[in-house]
Amino acid sequence: MFISFRFVILAILGFIPMVLWPGYLTVFGLLGALLIVLVIELLLTPSPRMVTLHRSENKQVRLEEPLEVWVEVSNRSQRRMLGRVRDGWQPSAHNTQAEHHMDIPVGASQRFTTTLAPGRRGTVRTQKLTLRTYGPLRLGGRQHTHTSAGSVTVVPPFRSRRHLPSRIHQLREIEGRSAVHAPGAGHEFDSLREYVRGDDVRTIDWRASARSDELIVRTYRPERDRRVVVVLDSSRASAVRVGDETRFDAGIEAALFMSALANAGGDRVDLLTLDQSIRTRSSSEEKGHLLHRVSTALSQVFPRLLAADWSVLPPEISKVTRQRALIVLVTPLDSAAIQEGLIPILPVLAKRHVVLVAAVADPELDEMAENRSASDEAFIAASAETQKLRNRKMVQLLNRYGADVVEAQPDDLPMAVGDMYLRLKAAGRL
Repeated sequence: MFISFRFVILAILGFIPMVLWPGYLTVFGLLGALLIVLVIELLLTPSPRMVTLHRSENKQVRLEEPLEVWVEVSNRSQRRMLGRVRDGWQPSAHNTQAEHHMDIPVGASQRFTTTLAPGRRGTVRTQKLTLRTYGPLRLGGRQHTHTSAGSVTVVPPFRSRRHLPSRIHQLREIEGRSAVHAPGAGHEFDSLREYVRGDDVRTIDWRASARSDELIVRTYRPERDRRVVVVLDSSRASAVRVGDETRFDAGIEAALFMSALANAGGDRVDLLTLDQSIRTRSSSEEKGHLLHRVSTALSQVFPRLLAADWSVLPPEISKVTRQRALIVLVTPLDSAAIQEGLIPILPVLAKRHVVLVAAVADPELDEMAENRSASDEAFIAASAETQKLRNRKMVQLLNRYGADVVEAQPDDLPMAVGDMYLRLKAAGRL
C-alpha cells in the first residue's frame, strides 16, 4: 500500500476545519473521514498481483550500441489498471526510461519498451519488475514487486571491423583471387606460364620448357588451410588501463580482427584466453559463425589479478595442432611477466611454429616523454623514456628467441596485426 501526493494535499486541506472548529471531535472526525476514504480507495484498487508477465528473449548487442527490450503485462483482474511500471535493470545497463505509465483495460495487455545502452561487456540482468496501481481517485494504491528475470549479453564492440574489407581485398590479391594478382613466395603450385624478365630462375620448369619453344616457369600461391592460434592474455598485466579501456579490451579487438581475417583467408582459427589456465576455447571448426562464438565467449572474460602461467600453453598448442601454425600472443610487454613466464617456453614454440607477439602500446608514454616544460614534468619524461627503452629491449629479446613483435596503440593494434599476417602470407612463412 502507498499514499499519493493527492492524499497529502487532501490531508493538508483538512486543517481548514480544524482551524475553524478546533476541538477533539473535529480532529478525530477528520482522521476518520480520511481513513474511510483511503480504505474505500484501496478496496477499489485492482491488485498488482493479478497480472501475467512476458519478457523479450535474451538478445545480444555490441558494446556502445543501443538495444530495445520489452516486457508485456496482461491484466487478469476485474478492474482497469492505472499506475506505473518500473523495470529493475542493473545500473550498467543504462536504462534510459526506467518507469512507464500503465493503463490496461480488463483482459488486455500492454507492452512497455525501453532502450538500453550498456556500458560494459558481459551480461546485464534484471530480476524484478515493480507494479504500482492507483484507485479511482488516485489518492493511494497498491504496490507489488514481481520476480521477473531478464538478461542481455553485451559483446565486444569490434570497432576495427570497418578495416576488414580492405585487408581481405589485399589477401585475395596475394592469393591471386582478384583482378590484380600480386604473387607471393608460397609453396602451393598454382599454374604454368611463360618466363618474363624478372622471374626467379629457380621457378623455371625445365620439363615443361623442353616441350615448348619458350621458357616456362611455375607460379605459386600462398598456402591455405593453415592453422592460426590466437592466445589472449587475461592475466593481471592485461588489467592495466590504457586510455578509456583496459589492455585486455584492446587485445580483444586485435583477436577478433585477426580471427576474422584468417578465417576469410581459408585458415583454421583457434582462439584461447589464458592466465593461470586456459579459460575459453573457440575454433572455426565448430558449428556456427566464428565471430559470433568468439564474441560471445569473450564477453564473459575479464582479466584476473593473477600472473600468467605460460607453461600450460605448449601442451595446449599440441592438442590444437601438430602442423606448423601461426601463434599470435596478445600480451603486454611486461618485462617481469615475459622474462619469467614467456621466455622459457618461447624457444619451444618458435622451433615448430611462427610466433607473433602483439602488444598494446600506452599512448600516454609519448605525451609524457614530450612534455618537459617544468622540473616535475622533466622527471616524468625521464621515467617515460626509461619505460620506452625497456620496451625496446624487450622487443629485441623476443626477436632473439625467434618471435616477431608488433607494438601499436590500442586503435592501431588490430590493423598492425592484420598487416603482419598478410606479410607472413605473402612471404610464404605460414
